[in-house]
Amino acid sequence: MDIFLYLRRLSWMVDSKRMKTTSNFRWLLSTFVLLYLMNQVNSQKKGAPHNLKCVTNNLQVWDCSWKLSGASRGVHEVCIENRSNSCYLLGKTNNKIPTLAPGDYEITVKPLHDFRGSISKFILNEKNVSFIPDTPEILNLSADFPTSTLHLKWNDKGSVFPHHSNVIWEIKILRKENVEVVKLVTYNTTLNGKDTVHHWSWTSDMPLECATHSVGIRCYIDDPHFSGRKEWSDWSPLKNISRSSDSQSKVFPQDKVIPVGSDITFCCVTQEKVISAQIGYTKCPLIHLDGESVAIKIYNISASENSGTNVVFTTKENIFGTVIFVGYPPDIPQKLNCETHDLKEIICTWDPGRPTALVGPRNTSYTLFESFSGKYVRFKRVEAPTNESYQLFFQMLPNQEIYNFTLNARNPLGHSESTILVNTTEKVYPHTPTSIRVKDVNSTAVILSWHLPGSFAKIKLLCEIEINKASSAQELRNVTIKGVENSSYLVAVDKLNPYTMYTFRIRCSSETFWKWSKWSNEKQYLTTEATPSKGPDTWREWSSDGKNLIIYWKPLPVNEANGKILFYNVSCSSDEKTQSLSEIPDPQHKAEIQLDKNDYIISVVAKNSVGSSPPSKIASMEIPNDDLKIEQAVGMGNGILLSWNYDPNMTCDYVIKWCNSSQSEPCLMDWKKVPSNSTETIIESDQFRPGVRYNFFLYGCRNKGYQLLRSVIGYIEELAPIVAPNFTVEDTSADSILVKWEDIPVEELRGFLRGYLFYFEKGERDTSKMKGLESSK
Repeated sequence: MDIFLYLRRLSWMVDSKRMKTTSNFRWLLSTFVLLYLMNQVNSQKKGAPHNLKCVTNNLQVWDCSWKLSGASRGVHEVCIENRSNSCYLLGKTNNKIPTLAPGDYEITVKPLHDFRGSISKFILNEKNVSFIPDTPEILNLSADFPTSTLHLKWNDKGSVFPHHSNVIWEIKILRKENVEVVKLVTYNTTLNGKDTVHHWSWTSDMPLECATHSVGIRCYIDDPHFSGRKEWSDWSPLKNISRSSDSQSKVFPQDKVIPVGSDITFCCVTQEKVISAQIGYTKCPLIHLDGESVAIKIYNISASENSGTNVVFTTKENIFGTVIFVGYPPDIPQKLNCETHDLKEIICTWDPGRPTALVGPRNTSYTLFESFSGKYVRFKRVEAPTNESYQLFFQMLPNQEIYNFTLNARNPLGHSESTILVNTTEKVYPHTPTSIRVKDVNSTAVILSWHLPGSFAKIKLLCEIEINKASSAQELRNVTIKGVENSSYLVAVDKLNPYTMYTFRIRCSSETFWKWSKWSNEKQYLTTEATPSKGPDTWREWSSDGKNLIIYWKPLPVNEANGKILFYNVSCSSDEKTQSLSEIPDPQHKAEIQLDKNDYIISVVAKNSVGSSPPSKIASMEIPNDDLKIEQAVGMGNGILLSWNYDPNMTCDYVIKWCNSSQSEPCLMDWKKVPSNSTETIIESDQFRPGVRYNFFLYGCRNKGYQLLRSVIGYIEELAPIVAPNFTVEDTSADSILVKWEDIPVEELRGFLRGYLFYFEKGERDTSKMKGLESSK
């Protein structure tokens, strides 16, 4: 009896009779459920298919399977509704069918040789299908033991998938024999319709030699067009990496170079039991690995010595170890500068910056690369000068003026770089000029030449000449000259003084100026002589008997003598006659002529090897002065000030002469001439001494001779008398005392006498009295 028909009839009967009591309704419902269950039991006969499940690995084929009730394993006919030729004869309990379009499909599974008619029908939709990708396959797992890095390679088999999809890969790394998971990471890729090989690397915090490392992968594909369940694939079979069995080392890593502040693990792989481990002088706790192998962990490690830091593992019988080198990556090269001495070769210098604490083969290497030409040079350690500055030489290229340099610094811990753009014509730092030579032009000009190596034909040079002479300020002169190729340069130097010792030196730069070269060595040169430019400074004195005229003159200064003075010519002339003396050789500066009282003009001429000076002339006549007083003056410690009133009648000059008062006439220490418009002057001399009396005489010059205007006695500085007056008591009375004394000699007085001070006392004690007398009493 068909259950659907039966339910319809039952429903009709209930409606027609319209039962109104609750008990009748419950009875009818119970009857309905029982009939439905009986019908289901009769319809699922023994051996009928059930539990249909479908899975896809590639989104192109669905693999559907079902279960059978009982042991029946005959041939089944599987039909898919709404598909032509959609029935399949199968001798198994699963079937692979092409992917169905979205929607519901009725699947009929019927045994062909089961006459009981056990047919199963299923409704299938994509939403009920599970997408489980195939298990990934690792193509290769390799190890870089020096860097403790694993390199993984696998194929995503993207060609079997119809759509572009995002893929999540899960990679697990396991360690030791108990396959302890030490790392689980995700890695994202995209399927693009082609088989793509992917690469992934991982660096272990423990050397790979310390324990067996294994890697497995699985994937999850997120296809946006698939509406069913998406699940992870199964894990791939594990791939293992173990240390080489022929390795002789026991401790890892070996001779490792790491940066300061790193954390690092060391291990000792041995069959012996490790008792202790230490780094440097510090003991470390042991971490047990497989078997008797152990490890130690070091945190925030410090810089090592130049020879490295020892890591030692101790067993009962042996000691195993390694060396660790801890330092810094290279600093960015500091103060990079490139310049040329000669426009043939570029010199680049730099400061390496912070020391790396790494030496020998681990030291920093430098490469200077020029981008326009593609050429480079490498730094050689022997080229390193002292004071922490390095340099490299780069040969200049024909017709290239601008260079773009990159200086690369590299050591085992990293690299850095610094760049500089150089216009070589603007970065010229010439060599030091050499072979300095001087050649005469005349007594006030010379030709100065020097050699400067370099290819300077395309630029101009700016050179500075330093000129020094004794007792004179330094003089600098700049000249611009056209550059030449490896040659000498010359320049005229004028406005010099004759017969003067000069010291020359030279430095050069390019006209655009970057740096001066170093100064050349000094070159001394004496200019040639010229005729003396002035006559000697002359004075005259009459002898004490008034019969002879004594002529004095001073040596000419070097800048006026213009050469070595050989002798002097002295002559005197009057309206009636001229008288000349024989040549007076230098260094004699005095001559005496017997003259009468007539007026004479005295002439003194200095001669050197080139010629004679202009004559210095002075009149012999002295104009009398009846109104002359002797004055006193005290100096200022190093000189004495003399002043006078302006006199328009004085037409030539004033002369002040002085001498020691103790000398007899004519006395002369020195004299000084001042212009006729002067009204004062300070007389200074290295011969002046404190406490010594000097006579000063001021003469005024008129056309016909000199007139004594003032006579002054004075001291540069007064001192106390050397001795007390020598006195005697001539007479005494009840109310007076007569005392006489001698004058103190000028030499012992040492100053102007202001008066005397007397001390006297009676016979009684404490009755002393004092009385002063002026010097005139």
